[in-house]
Amino acid sequence: MDNAVKKLPPQNTGNKKKIINWCIGIIVALLVVWSCTGLDFSGIKPTAGQITGAIFDGIIHPDWSYVYNGTGEDLISQLWDTLCIAFLGTFISAFISLPLAFWAATGKHKKWYVSRTGKTILAIIRAFPEIVLALMFIKAVGPGAPAGVFALGFHSIGMLAKLYSESIESLEKDVNEAIVAAGGSRFNITMFATMPNLMPALISTTLYRFDVSVRSASILGLVGAGGIGYPLIIAIQYREWNRVGIILLGIIVMVILIDWISGKIRKKLV
Repeated sequence: MDNAVKKLPPQNTGNKKKIINWCIGIIVALLVVWSCTGLDFSGIKPTAGQITGAIFDGIIHPDWSYVYNGTGEDLISQLWDTLCIAFLGTFISAFISLPLAFWAATGKHKKWYVSRTGKTILAIIRAFPEIVLALMFIKAVGPGAPAGVFALGFHSIGMLAKLYSESIESLEKDVNEAIVAAGGSRFNITMFATMPNLMPALISTTLYRFDVSVRSASILGLVGAGGIGYPLIIAIQYREWNRVGIILLGIIVMVILIDWISGKIRKKLV
């Protein structure tokens, strides 16, 4: 008796896969060529290579004397202002976002269009870019940190309320039904069931938003909304590449530290 195991013939998928890969490669190459032909590269300055080299030289040789000089205009002071803008903007938006989140949460209202209206308003708020909001608030309250706080706070409302409402929708309803069966009111449900169960998610989401706001606050200063972005754009305009290098290094260290700390706290809450 022949005990040899008969093997099925290998599927002829090698050539088909190669043809697909070649087609994808050709399409990508055509898209790159098409993109290049649609742009005008004639405006590149002949000194581009020299200036690029100066930028990289300044970044790898940062101006350490700018770290702290006691004038209030140094790197540490500007980073502190950036953190304050991010914290205050996130803190204000967190309080305003909570009632909006209950408004937009599905299943919290008898009429379906109530939550739908809330979701639509939050989507409209999120549609405004932070830079545009910063420019608008600069015109309203003047350049500086208040414009950055208002811009970050307004933009964060749309995102935080959306994430809060999703957390509310995911809560178990068993506890609510038990409180109703015991004669509890809607206020009792909110205070003794919804909020205690919701609090870890609220804190975790707010910390994540603060992490994002720190990065955003660093950028808003480029248009005059306070923070580290303002000395950065001044250093770029005057081609002080060593100062640009130390400012970028400071932003990187600050973002890494905030990301690490908020990540640790969020892990403990989950």
